[in-house]
Amino acid sequence: MSASLPGSRDLPASQYDLSTYWGRVRHAADISDPRTLLAGSTGLAHAKELVSAYKQGKIANMTPDLWKAKKVVDSTLHPDTGEPVFLPFRMSCYVISNLVVTVGMLTPNLGTAGTLGWQIANQSLNVAVNNANANKSTPLSTSQIAKSYFMAVGASCGVAYGLNSIVPRLKRVSPTTRTVLSRLVPFAAVVSAGVVNVFLMRGEEIRRGIDVYPVLSDEEKKKAEEADNDEDAAPKSLGKSKTAAKLAVGETALSRVINATPIMVVPPLILVKLQRTEWLKQRPRMVLPINLGLILTTSLVALPFALAVFPQRQAISAKKLEPEFWEKGGKDGMVEFNRGM
Repeated sequence: MSASLPGSRDLPASQYDLSTYWGRVRHAADISDPRTLLAGSTGLAHAKELVSAYKQGKIANMTPDLWKAKKVVDSTLHPDTGEPVFLPFRMSCYVISNLVVTVGMLTPNLGTAGTLGWQIANQSLNVAVNNANANKSTPLSTSQIAKSYFMAVGASCGVAYGLNSIVPRLKRVSPTTRTVLSRLVPFAAVVSAGVVNVFLMRGEEIRRGIDVYPVLSDEEKKKAEEADNDEDAAPKSLGKSKTAAKLAVGETALSRVINATPIMVVPPLILVKLQRTEWLKQRPRMVLPINLGLILTTSLVALPFALAVFPQRQAISAKKLEPEFWEKGGKDGMVEFNRGM
């Protein structure tokens, strides 16, 4: 993000109030806005120049163009590495990347092979997204990524196959209820495996901890802006905290559940209702485009609300971390860390 660009002057974290949920929703909508994907390498380079100019004091105040540039930078660069996140795995591409596999998983009347195949595709994408957007202060090795991948795929396929086997055997429920339950099998598989996926892909953070930084006071920020070089301006890590890592990974896992719930529940339930109408019975070819539209609309609406539940840049009291950090907090005894997305 913008913190990795040259200059000692900090940009405002957002044009919205991040201390409120609605402010974070609007900020998350910016970060996940698919239109930022159209900027390309030229647009990103221009955005970085504008942001750097502000950080170096060449631009006095935030302008509409500068806010747009910050939006492109924040949605493209990883906050820890400062490098662009691979395009298909950016949060701004999350809805588009997930659309195909979500439609596949929610296709009515999938057989066992189709169900397992789409679960494998979904968990493959989840592994890539989780790894690309994780806190990079504690990176995973290739062997750890491979191990986590196969465990996550095993979890999702196991849940999906097990529930697909159980639902048809429910004799005490009506056929309509069985249909609804069968449509919700992908939801159960995605949610359970999604949580497993996040914890597996980011397990190294929990084992080794992630970097935490002191929250700077206004005076310290001003002093940092006046520093001669960027190294003096950047806050130094206080060390790695396992407690902060558990909080970061746990909140990310929960946000995945919150995001998946409306996407995996609302479209299939609406489709069940629509398929009972005479209009759709006479037009079976419309099932796929209607399903696609329902999933796309729900995904676009749900993602910012899910991302905003927890701040990406988390600030907590140093007293809530390991004893070694208790006396190292910055302003009001607070420290901060990158939660990841």
